[in-house]
Amino acid sequence: MKQFFFLIAFLFTVSISAQNPTRIYKSHNEENGKFEVVTNDGRYKFQFYTDAILETSFIPNNEVYNNNSHAVVLEPETIQTTYKYQGDTITYGSKGISVKIVTQPFQISYVCDGKTIISEKRGYIKSAHEQMDMVKGNIVTDSIEKMEFNLTKDEVLYGVGARALGMNRRGNRLPLFNRAHYGYETESKLMNFTMPIVLSSNKYMIHFDNAPIGYLDLDSKGDNSLTYETISGRKTYQVIVGETWYDIMDNYTSLTGKQPMLPRWALGNFSSRFGYHSKEEVEMTIDKFKEDQIPVDAIILDLYWFGEDIKGTMGNLEFLKDSFPNPKQMIKDLKSKNVETILITEPFILSTSNRWDEAVEKDILAKDTIGNPARYDFYFGNTGIIDIYNPKGKQWFKDIYKDLAKMGVNGFWGDLGEPEVHPHWVQHHTGSAQEVHNIYGHDWAKLVYEASLEANPNKRPFILMRAGYSGSQRYGMVPWSGDVNRTWGGLQSQPEIALQMGMQGMAFMHSDLGGFAGANLDDELYVRWLQYGVFQPVFRPHAQEDVPSEPVFRSDKAKRLAKFAILMRYRMLPYNYHLMYENHLMGKPLMRPLLFEEPDNPELYNYSETYLWGNDVLVAPVLEAGKKVQNVYFPKTSNWFNIETDEIIKGGQTKSVKTHTAYIPTYVRAGAFIPLAESMQSTKDYDDSAFQLQYYHHEDVLESERQFYFDDGKTVRPLENKNYQILVFEAEIEGRWLEIDFEAETGKNFPSETKTIELTIHNIQKEPKRVKVGKEKVDGTYNSEYKTLTLNLTWDTSIEKEIRIKLNK
Repeated sequence: MKQFFFLIAFLFTVSISAQNPTRIYKSHNEENGKFEVVTNDGRYKFQFYTDAILETSFIPNNEVYNNNSHAVVLEPETIQTTYKYQGDTITYGSKGISVKIVTQPFQISYVCDGKTIISEKRGYIKSAHEQMDMVKGNIVTDSIEKMEFNLTKDEVLYGVGARALGMNRRGNRLPLFNRAHYGYETESKLMNFTMPIVLSSNKYMIHFDNAPIGYLDLDSKGDNSLTYETISGRKTYQVIVGETWYDIMDNYTSLTGKQPMLPRWALGNFSSRFGYHSKEEVEMTIDKFKEDQIPVDAIILDLYWFGEDIKGTMGNLEFLKDSFPNPKQMIKDLKSKNVETILITEPFILSTSNRWDEAVEKDILAKDTIGNPARYDFYFGNTGIIDIYNPKGKQWFKDIYKDLAKMGVNGFWGDLGEPEVHPHWVQHHTGSAQEVHNIYGHDWAKLVYEASLEANPNKRPFILMRAGYSGSQRYGMVPWSGDVNRTWGGLQSQPEIALQMGMQGMAFMHSDLGGFAGANLDDELYVRWLQYGVFQPVFRPHAQEDVPSEPVFRSDKAKRLAKFAILMRYRMLPYNYHLMYENHLMGKPLMRPLLFEEPDNPELYNYSETYLWGNDVLVAPVLEAGKKVQNVYFPKTSNWFNIETDEIIKGGQTKSVKTHTAYIPTYVRAGAFIPLAESMQSTKDYDDSAFQLQYYHHEDVLESERQFYFDDGKTVRPLENKNYQILVFEAEIEGRWLEIDFEAETGKNFPSETKTIELTIHNIQKEPKRVKVGKEKVDGTYNSEYKTLTLNLTWDTSIEKEIRIKLNK
């Protein structure tokens, strides 16, 4: 039912507390779940997507509403809203968030749980005769559009994509212009993957839903203001709230798309360098992994697969026959060794490449200002860029990926997709370089995702890229943090970058393990970086070839320690795979900042030195040379077990802990179940019918439950297709008895098989008086030194299983 409200505004001088002295309220109306407010210079359009997501658009007079979003895929839900108009205040909201409009003086604010979380300052304004010098000499304009907001004095701000700035990004004015930063270390204000997202320690998120280049000013002038600046486009933003940080992650990734399940092999070890020059070098490297019994699941071929030289050949996009005479057979041979092949690709076609004439003839390149193929110079040579916004360019590029996929290539690496060099005068089919620059990598990922599925409809794509934009996770993108320096400073910035990107929906952000740039042969740094890599989303050592990135070519000590880390990574496979499932289903990051655990603890708002890997593993990477002791904060929400020694540390304290050369400080939450796989040389060897299950018993945890997700690791849409199994483990203390129950939820298209489980229960202080499995009394193995009880169990997952242990207190 239509409701219409109208008020004639009296003209008078607006007080300085007004949102915008020249903006005057005229009327408002609500119809079909959409709420509008009309002012003298435009109209506001409010749209709920869910109870926790409210979108606001300002449409200036003489402009037409643009509903084209690069990011949003969620259809608005029909939700129950409330409306109130009292005095000079209009309130329109859901049970989660409300917009409050004060008509005189005009002011818009957003309220959650009875508190104002953010308000517009001047709101939308257009500033004439300003310059936006984003990259020196690249972007100059005489008109900037802005949206200004008020901040509270003490809130900490996160977001704006990948940066190395410290967790709190307040006080910075940051470009929204994807650009590589070669050899960065502890500080980088501009990197490959920017995003128009701001998150607050007050537990809300703002997503500015606009693609063209711009800035986000996070109170750089110290006047408690947040400003989004852009050259053009939508004046649209979404405010997203939630009771917990995990709710916010879930809500944002529902709005912009969930990350599809990756193939299970993506959680294994990658062999990668810049780069492998020939078939013989590829095969020799993989044979060395096999000889040294170091697990490996994939090898990445950098640009030498299509050219002998770094310069002059980019754009060939076909195997160089002199170096790779029979690529199809090579890929098949690698697959027989359980190793997947991943190829680097770039969106540039050099004028010296084999495909330049074809690219010009087929009209697939972006244009200059007079309609000719745009040509310009950069490091690799004179080039044009594929116009993926032109249907011809998109199809041409897709066909190349499809042909390679049919050859057996199971993963693609998209490099230089910022795009690395993208002059402002270049014109694409849908707009200028300035308008599509930030979403080029995003849309390129979509192209590769679609091509992969068209070639292999039931095989999960793997897409490695260093540039994208908000919402890129829905195309299965696996981003990495660019060409980081091979130094301790380079390592120190990596946890922050990955944690921040996980908070912005890109949960698989990772780094070139060991560092990329520079010929720095530092085995301690290399090993510590790989040990950190055990608990980051993708385990991929990669570097310039002056110093080897693969552990098989390092010193004996470094190789031994790296192997230990890689074996641990593979042992964690069932736990890690469940993290992938949680991200796919709920948008949960794999790496989680401790502020998620203690959201009301200001001391954690700017803290990244220790983090959670999933829900139950606390990790403190060693980030300095020669570090013998380091401080670790243990969240107050739990007690924590040292994963190696079983020492129990009470939560809510910072403690100095000794480091060890073989591993970084790692702890498990009391009450956690941790599944561990048997040793393997490839994830293809993984047998989920047999695993170890560690339960970390503690008398303070009276009840505990964990779930672990299993599927075949390769087919698409396993949840929709009911091709999965979820194992549920519960523990409960009842007097002197510890009861552990096994249950399973099995999809109708997944086999309900028998599992062989070696259950180890930690922190059993004395040998139990009695152990029963079902109705049968059994003898377990009690270790008096480590205080553990181990039971070997066979479980038909179609039937619940009960274990009861009478504790000897």
